[in-house]
Amino acid sequence: MEDQRFLNRFSFEALAQGQQGVPMPPTTQTIEQMPAKVDEQPELLRSLSLFAVFGCIMLAVSIVIADFVVPDHDWITDTISDLGAGRYEFIVDMGLYAFSAALIGLAVLASHVHLGEWDWSVGIVSLIVFGLLVFLVGARNEYGDNDSEGWVIHVYLVYSIGLAMTVVCFAFARGAARASPRYRAILIATGSVWLVSAPVFFFLPTDVDGIYERYLGAVSFVLILTLAHLFMQRAKQRKAN
Repeated sequence: MEDQRFLNRFSFEALAQGQQGVPMPPTTQTIEQMPAKVDEQPELLRSLSLFAVFGCIMLAVSIVIADFVVPDHDWITDTISDLGAGRYEFIVDMGLYAFSAALIGLAVLASHVHLGEWDWSVGIVSLIVFGLLVFLVGARNEYGDNDSEGWVIHVYLVYSIGLAMTVVCFAFARGAARASPRYRAILIATGSVWLVSAPVFFFLPTDVDGIYERYLGAVSFVLILTLAHLFMQRAKQRKAN
């Protein structure tokens, strides 16, 4: 009973001291607990950065394989969406899912290493949305090719992806400059090229849709690989320190 009264009195005094700005003395329980430590984890940075690169490679390889496997496919005329429909749709779908996971993985890293203010946070949310939209494109297996069953949303997903990509590039630019001005320059240039190039797709003749869509995919790879390189370099710096 006396011990309990002492503990109660000690807890009350410690709370009062804490409210007055005086550090509370550690108790036996807090000493035994793991000390709170907020720090960047190099292994997490490295692994998810490598996974982002893997996501780009996986998507590119799946498209190349499907180009050869899908019968009567012309990679200059026919779009990537055409590869994602029909008997061999699973080939490109796997690439899309890997690319989607890579985008969300980068969003995790951007949250782990927050280099900006409100604009960096906007970039994080946009990366997540970007990844989810890519996943939906693969999961829906519906590409606006005169579909009439259910709610056809492919074209809206495409519009949203274009917007998300643009926002990510410009939202991350200022924060990325804290790591290196080169990252800012690359992100702004990529965003500008995308902003000009993406809308052109809808006005091109259909006999070049395929090759132009692949060009836009390559532009999106620049964004992913730039962020992956930024976080990989961050991991090396943290490892060295």
